[in-house]
Amino acid sequence: MERKLSSEHQLTVQPQVITDFWQRHVKTGTLKAADNIRLAYAYSVPQNARGTVVISSGRIEAYLKYQEVVFDFFHHGYAVFILDHRGQGLSSRMTENPHQGYVEHFDQYVADMETFIEQKVKVLQPKGPRYLVGHSMGCAIGVLTALKHPDYFDKLVFCSPMFGIRPALPRWLANQLLNHFTRKFTKAGLATDYFVGQKDYLPPTFENNHLTHSRIRYRLFRMLYAEQPALQLGGVTIHWLRAALHVIDIIESRASELNQPCLLLSAGSDTVVDNRRQMRVAQKLKAVTVKSLPGAYHELFIEKDDIRKDTFEAIFDFLA
Repeated sequence: MERKLSSEHQLTVQPQVITDFWQRHVKTGTLKAADNIRLAYAYSVPQNARGTVVISSGRIEAYLKYQEVVFDFFHHGYAVFILDHRGQGLSSRMTENPHQGYVEHFDQYVADMETFIEQKVKVLQPKGPRYLVGHSMGCAIGVLTALKHPDYFDKLVFCSPMFGIRPALPRWLANQLLNHFTRKFTKAGLATDYFVGQKDYLPPTFENNHLTHSRIRYRLFRMLYAEQPALQLGGVTIHWLRAALHVIDIIESRASELNQPCLLLSAGSDTVVDNRRQMRVAQKLKAVTVKSLPGAYHELFIEKDDIRKDTFEAIFDFLA
């Protein structure tokens, strides 16, 4: 009989269960990217794993934020591998201000994922099916990786995928703003800076957050980032936003090239990504199951128990 999922009650009264699991069953390390950026990763492999899950996390996230997620996949029989994308988590930052969400282009994320899969995932878990489980920005990275390497993943899971960004500005206006601020910062001698309205890490209160309805999971997430300031990441830079908008167009134009079965989980009350553009991409996928989770906020993996249960049940059914 398979183990039940971790619960909000367990996190409240027995948080050490996850901590003990992490200390006993999870290994961590670092590897160097092609351009010598240091990449942090974690993995956990149960006996007789039924398959391997490669998690591609969202923007600002770290593998430490996924402790409960790794716990649940492990206890349902899956080996789990997760990489901290460059510029966030415990991986190297690339700007003088470590709070700036920066990347030159998403091909760098893809190259890092290639390094991780070739040097760690394939070496440590060479047999059995391999699945991508992406969240938000991690889904965009996962799509690009799967397009470049169709043999990497047998199935693709997209949770609240960043196939569009909210607020969805008209492209002409977005480009106009990006060009204006690029000229402004270049003239000021700045290599990079935040896009308008973006700033250093400053977490909202639970009552003002639009990521999860789970008070305990939100509290644990923010406590983790408060206790380990190296994990903190603020808003996006002009470079990141320009790269993201470019990639979103690529994903929509090339979605029909994906041959793997796909599961797209859409958070019904998402205010971070554009669900309408998600559906446009879904219509182009050759083999896709779409499941909407009414009322759910963006972070399905740290949502309240009923939404999280529906999320994992959909994933487990799909992978099986």
